[in-house]
Amino acid sequence: MSVKLAVLFPGIGYHKDKPLLYYASKLLLTRGYDIMSIEYQDMPQKIKGDAKMMKKAAELAYEQSKKQLAPVDFSQYEEVVFVGKSIGTVALSKYASDQGIDAKQVWYTPVEATFLTDSNNVIAFIGDDDPWSDVDKVKKMAKERGIDIYSYPGCNHSLECDDVDRNLGILREVMQKTGSFLWQN
Repeated sequence: MSVKLAVLFPGIGYHKDKPLLYYASKLLLTRGYDIMSIEYQDMPQKIKGDAKMMKKAAELAYEQSKKQLAPVDFSQYEEVVFVGKSIGTVALSKYASDQGIDAKQVWYTPVEATFLTDSNNVIAFIGDDDPWSDVDKVKKMAKERGIDIYSYPGCNHSLECDDVDRNLGILREVMQKTGSFLWQN
């Protein structure tokens, strides 16, 4: 067992084997982190644009995360990192806040509800054409809270666009920025 733990909080349709979470976990593994992945069950579908369903999904993600993390003794780790995607950023920020976990947090494509909790030590990434978020509002909330957020013009909720070569470059840049953030201090 390592003294470093990273927990992945996926999106509803964006699991640990999708590029952002897959490569973030590979990056963390190279630095000796144990990796734990949250897995959601029975999440609501067709929630885009439906605030009530989005709230329900966030609550379910949080409750399922809390249950899966209940056996973890975070005090045995010297370093804890939470990496989330979309609705997973809501669950991880609320969990860290509610449980008093001092974790570095990486938010891939956060939604507005992610910013409802006080979060420190965060880096965030969003596509300017993300249909799941009010991108301008997300950027404004990040700025108000002193959170570094990187945005990618023409990119969607997966930080992708129509150009595969550009997508690979963006993925490389996001992982480099993630690594620089995580290994500082």
